[in-house]
Amino acid sequence: MDFVSIRIITDNVARMVDFYERATEVRAVWSTEDFAELQTTSGTLAIGSTRTVTLFAPGSARPADNNTVILEFLVADVDGVYRNLAEFVDEFVTEPTTLPWGNRSLLLRDPDGNLINFFTPVTPAAIEKFADRRVVVAADGD
Repeated sequence: MDFVSIRIITDNVARMVDFYERATEVRAVWSTEDFAELQTTSGTLAIGSTRTVTLFAPGSARPADNNTVILEFLVADVDGVYRNLAEFVDEFVTEPTTLPWGNRSLLLRDPDGNLINFFTPVTPAAIEKFADRRVVVAADGD
């Protein structure tokens, strides 16, 4: 098995795509006006309209109703991400903070209220854990 993607269901696909393109600096590939994907080296973030839910099971997903999932993005410089998004993001949950397990993390909400964690490994153990990823992280925590 291989984890391929996570999909966000929303009432406003264009707004969500714009947000994630700005936040990740990844351009979306649109299949229809109701579905777009942002592809990274390790997975895909799909964004689908509520109209697509009826194709699977009507009523099975509700937009802006997530209270359990955090989308996480490994980045080379979490403090730089914070500076780049400071005037764009409506709600930062926490500013960049170094956590006990060695990641410097920035927690924020997307336009539908979903939690997003941008993080950079900063301790030797955390850097080693993500050594096989293509994002280059600073060994000194800068």
